[in-house]
Amino acid sequence: MDLLILFAWSFAAATILPLASELALVGVVRHRQEWMLAVVIASTGNYLGSCTTYWLARAVAARIAAPSPRYERAARLVARYGQPALLLSWVPLIGDAIVAAAGAARMPFAGFSLWTVVGKLARYVVVAWAASRAF
Repeated sequence: MDLLILFAWSFAAATILPLASELALVGVVRHRQEWMLAVVIASTGNYLGSCTTYWLARAVAARIAAPSPRYERAARLVARYGQPALLLSWVPLIGDAIVAAAGAARMPFAGFSLWTVVGKLARYVVVAWAASRAF
């Protein structure tokens, strides 16, 4: 049950909801001591949440009248650095905007997926490994 909650929490954290999936991951690692499995579950949920944001932004980009300053900053980052900017998709406050900007810019989904998975997986590996050593 805790892995299902971790998946759902990680999914929701990758949308516009202000959640910290790292806390859920640390809780599962502390309870289960299976940090690699927890990383796979959290990464999968978080990636799928980002995909949801990407596709929603791609679908409604033309209808957004006045984007927020955070989104505009993220759009400049995506325009300047392209797909590698998605390595920062996990960063609080701007990560969701980077994902939305990639969708709105109609970035190819394969490239979006590759860079998003690498960034999110790296973050979760570091957090889970550190948590497994701390407990």
